[in-house]
Amino acid sequence: MIGRRLRLGVRARSLTTAAVWRGDLAGAAETIAATPRKTTADYNRLLAGYARAPGGRLTGARHLFGRIPHPDVVSYNTLLSCHFAAGDVRGARELFSAMPGRDVASWNTMVSGLSRNGAVDEASALFLAMPARNSVSWNAMVSGFASAGDMGMAEDCFRDAPHKEDPVLWTAMVSGYMDAGHVDKATEFFQGMPVRNLVSWNAMVAGYVKNSRADDALKVFKTIVRDADVRPNESTLSSVLLGCSNLSALGFGRQVHQWCTKLPLSRRITVGTSLVSMYCKCGDLEGACKLFGEMRTRDVIAWNAMISGYAQHGHGQEAIKLFEKMKALGVKPNWITFVVVLTACIHTGFCDFGIQCFETMQEIYGVEPRADHYSCMVDLLCRAGLLERAVCLISSMPFEPHPSAYGTLLAACRVYKNLEFAEFAAGKLIQQNPQSAGAYVQLANIYAVANQWDDVSRVRRWMKDNAVVKTPGYSWIEIKGMIHEFRSNDRLHPQLRFIHERLDRLEERMKAMGYVPDLDFVLHDVDESLKVQMLMRHSEKLAIAFGLISTAPGLTLRIFKNLRVCGDCHNAAKLISKIEDREIILRDTTRFHHFKGGHCSCGDYW
Repeated sequence: MIGRRLRLGVRARSLTTAAVWRGDLAGAAETIAATPRKTTADYNRLLAGYARAPGGRLTGARHLFGRIPHPDVVSYNTLLSCHFAAGDVRGARELFSAMPGRDVASWNTMVSGLSRNGAVDEASALFLAMPARNSVSWNAMVSGFASAGDMGMAEDCFRDAPHKEDPVLWTAMVSGYMDAGHVDKATEFFQGMPVRNLVSWNAMVAGYVKNSRADDALKVFKTIVRDADVRPNESTLSSVLLGCSNLSALGFGRQVHQWCTKLPLSRRITVGTSLVSMYCKCGDLEGACKLFGEMRTRDVIAWNAMISGYAQHGHGQEAIKLFEKMKALGVKPNWITFVVVLTACIHTGFCDFGIQCFETMQEIYGVEPRADHYSCMVDLLCRAGLLERAVCLISSMPFEPHPSAYGTLLAACRVYKNLEFAEFAAGKLIQQNPQSAGAYVQLANIYAVANQWDDVSRVRRWMKDNAVVKTPGYSWIEIKGMIHEFRSNDRLHPQLRFIHERLDRLEERMKAMGYVPDLDFVLHDVDESLKVQMLMRHSEKLAIAFGLISTAPGLTLRIFKNLRVCGDCHNAAKLISKIEDREIILRDTTRFHHFKGGHCSCGDYW
């Protein structure tokens, strides 16, 4: 009989542990309730589940803690974690003070929790007051300083730490320096690590991507797969796929996808979502749709990624259909869902539907409009030519308008030639960030189109006085796994002679089809013939011509640009797609343009 009770108890504990790891707290609670002789350890297992749940599930955790007949130090430590997970720092302090006994884990939980919640000075004082410290204590304090951006104190603490072989300690320094933008220092610490684990490698991949060095992130990933004694996990794949998206490296992204299919983690929602997002951002919408359809389960993040993909590629109707399908399947939209739906409306001109979504999102779905939603609405109104209404919306925002709202208004002023609103928007942008080149350049462009060259010169002097550096525009294309980058009037590419020859022949054929160069997109006061020549050497056209001479006839070209595509290049790309009988997919900072048979997917609404 005693043996049978023991077996039942062991089984109940195994079931409880399994339910907690699945996140099934209700199932774990039922198992414990059915256990005849509960121990404090049984309650602690369920309490640990609350600590791991999003937000710490503090109310449920406190209720459970109150039912434990004899809570031990583990019970208190776990409840401490719940307070910090819920952001209840005050409650954690009170609980820590009231604890009948503390061990080193109690102090570590306080140091780590205070650091994560921004109270680094208090965490440091507590760390110094600890009666005893272990490696976790030092790791928590170094991580706390690093998270707060105080790398000087982090490095001092790192040097004093007695357990230098711990990879967690080194990884905290790598992540801290990456977050601070000191990539070389992070690399130095990584290379000096006596032992590395997967988290260390992930910190390098994510750090490189965050610091706009995605090519280095891809190299590190190759090393992990080829040489490292670790196997990539979901975090690794999410970072490297984001790197592929930033580089528009579709070929490498496909290789990662192929590699993923050999592993069980390919069925994880986060990996599937990262792959969908990568395919969308690298211009392969068809591949994204296929993968999305094959996903066994989809959360709201996966739906958002696919809706966003349709929106960025100009398929607004499909984006809205998917939004309606998502709701019909019982998936509740979040604030990001409405950003991507409004983006779909922006790119396809569904002004009325966009306004309806914006006005009902809080009432029906409980989603309070944020700055991103207001910025989308400003964009929607501006593209519809409702500039005055957009200005009224900016003025009525319940918070400081995001710079993107003024940037959208300024861009629209160029299209609708509204100098008054342009000067208003540029003034606000420069006031918010005097070092941002975008506002100066846009305003100078608007003056140039109006032939107000004195004002153009004045803006350029203004930029010089404020030491503003303009971000150079460039376009790139991936050919056989290699990225080829072009700037306007490029003089460096080894095949420039062949590129220019192809462009000259294309120019003749385009003019025969009625092409007239749009000189408004040459922002220099020079002779007209020189303006035409400058237009034909824009980076988008150079990349397209290089793609034509480097690939087999009929293959789709994928071009990417770091700024918005120029209007003349947009017109030229339509004609080139017809002349060459090719699809040309061009991604700029706002959307994808699919050129085919002389038409663009944007319907010239961009």
